Amino acid sequence: MTTLVFVHGWSVTNTDTYGQMPQRLQQAAAAAGMPLTLADVWLSEYVSFDDVVGMDDLVRAFDHALRDLHLEGPDFACVTHSTGGPVVREWLRAQRERPGRCSTIRLTHLVMLAPANFGSALAQVGKGNLGKLKSWLDGVEPGRRILDWLELGSPESLSLNLDFIHGADPSVAGQFLFVLTGDRPDRHFYDHLVSYTGEDGSDGVVRIAAANLNARHAVLAVQDGAHDGDTDLLSLTLQQGPRCAFKLIPDASHSGTAHGILASAAPATIDAILRCLRVRATGDYAALCDAFDQENAARDAAKVELEPAGPFAPRVHIHDPRSMVIVRLGDEAGHPLADAGCVFTAGPEASPDQMPQGFMQDHQRNSRDPATVTLFLDFSLLAGDARVPDPRNTRNTLRPAVPSHRPYGAIVKPADLAGLVHHALASNVPGDDLFAMLGPHQTTVLDVILPRKVHEGVFRLTQDRAPQDFSDPAPGPVLPG
Repeated sequence: MTTLVFVHGWSVTNTDTYGQMPQRLQQAAAAAGMPLTLADVWLSEYVSFDDVVGMDDLVRAFDHALRDLHLEGPDFACVTHSTGGPVVREWLRAQRERPGRCSTIRLTHLVMLAPANFGSALAQVGKGNLGKLKSWLDGVEPGRRILDWLELGSPESLSLNLDFIHGADPSVAGQFLFVLTGDRPDRHFYDHLVSYTGEDGSDGVVRIAAANLNARHAVLAVQDGAHDGDTDLLSLTLQQGPRCAFKLIPDASHSGTAHGILASAAPATIDAILRCLRVRATGDYAALCDAFDQENAARDAAKVELEPAGPFAPRVHIHDPRSMVIVRLGDEAGHPLADAGCVFTAGPEASPDQMPQGFMQDHQRNSRDPATVTLFLDFSLLAGDARVPDPRNTRNTLRPAVPSHRPYGAIVKPADLAGLVHHALASNVPGDDLFAMLGPHQTTVLDVILPRKVHEGVFRLTQDRAPQDFSDPAPGPVLPG
């Protein structure tokens, strides 16, 4: 079997983070007839807890570390955890885009455990006072530049993921990517000051949708000057990225030796990794994608978790599939519209009041790009869902059936509705259903692009030689685009 490199996540300072995973994986591979010796396994040690170190530095250092291995074969496989996934994906992009500067060693299998591919809601917390205090107590720095990358909606993460969505399918070239992620937080690690650590739809650190690489790029923009009175009409275009093998590991969380997807080295995780490493051809990959989809559907059907609460009744968690939407508001000139408002609508009347109750789980604005907001939505409530029975007594109902409120739309209200240059109210074209851009456990990058209304008066020519004051020009008609 090929050389196997393990790559850890953010803020790790000791290789004990890998737990028993390398050894147990080697044992399971041997039992399955897959030759993998400990001499074939390498553990990474990289610095992410220094504020000066950035993702580009890690990519450069990773490339040189691979050169120092002097591998006997021309390729290797990689198992990553958390931030390790984006690190290796950024290296793959650098290898593809800068072939003269990167090593030619070929990565055949990238198995990502709980990868923060679209970032983590906790990154913003890590850059705040709580994160700084924890880093000070641990004797390290927060690793601010890495946290900048990991913050939801960061330009760096979006650049990498949009490249993937619009790029070629790597499996066609014999490079296979896999995402394995836990389906719930470890409740013992819940921090009452940071609610994200117990967020349903996540593993306690990374949202399921943020790990999944089955993603979309949606664009709402005016086509051929379409408008309805004073309202611009935005049409939806959609790009689906390459298919990526994705599996939920039941009862696994992000960290910890009890349930952590890496450190616990649970049999379910090891079995899934070996299934990934067995893939040798595009047909094998497609078959495994199908198998994982079926297993995920079975998990989603049994979505009720009863969390023990001591002498009290257990807390009920309904693990609906969630969708994450990263909304970027801008105009056709590329200017961000940080002050614009965007609301979703539902039903034939396109009313915000018709949106399903509880559909919005969270929203977070990117601290460096305030025109980018990440929304966390309950996919099941938007799609419509059957009655959820109580597993303790199926005649009892935990949640009644929820009807779909489709079609869904959006209304965009810019802050500047008047002036020599301004923007107008906008909404989606009637008949477009924005539900089409969502996927269960998936992320959609949504670009909302408004036209700029440039009036006559911004620039005029005159042959009148008499002095004229044009400090307060009157707006004329809107100029054609």
